[in-house]
Amino acid sequence: MPEKAGRRLKRSALFICDIQEKFRPAVWEYEKVILTTKKLIKAASILDIPIYATTQNRARLGETCTELNIPNAVEHADKSAFSMWIPPISRHFSSAAPSEIAIVGIESHICVTQTTLDLLANGHKVYILADGVSSCNKEEVPIALARLRAAGAVVTTSESFLYELMGDASIPEFRAIAGLVKECSKDTKEAVSTLLSKM
Repeated sequence: MPEKAGRRLKRSALFICDIQEKFRPAVWEYEKVILTTKKLIKAASILDIPIYATTQNRARLGETCTELNIPNAVEHADKSAFSMWIPPISRHFSSAAPSEIAIVGIESHICVTQTTLDLLANGHKVYILADGVSSCNKEEVPIALARLRAAGAVVTTSESFLYELMGDASIPEFRAIAGLVKECSKDTKEAVSTLLSKM
């Protein structure tokens, strides 16, 4: 994965974990997870960040939800493993050149947790975006995030991650990202105030 010159984080990627239609009625504040993920997909397009997405047992649980338009994803793989760290995705990464990987999706305590642990074990830096992850039982979320923070992941918000990724207002994409942040400010406030309320 090539480095992006001038940025604070130079080998970034976005992982979108199992945000499927069948989970919509069951997952706590699912719509807020979608809001944050949509913002990050737009940001990834502006910043040319590769996207990797998965579905869990697509034949039974369905496609990625229709609100998330990711035709340019490097991989959009189906899996039976709970972790996203499966060969179609892991083959794009190298422990010799660690990446900074942001994760959104579901469920916090299962697929997000196991993906994070596998990424950390393979030498990558992981950002779990707390305004973009959830579980069926909301009480699972803070326990999962505390565990993953202790394991070495960075638990942060989508806006904080985007500004850390850029690192400098002089980069060419800054104006577009600042505009996106402003455009999504209402959605971000809703997602943060709701999904972070259990932390």
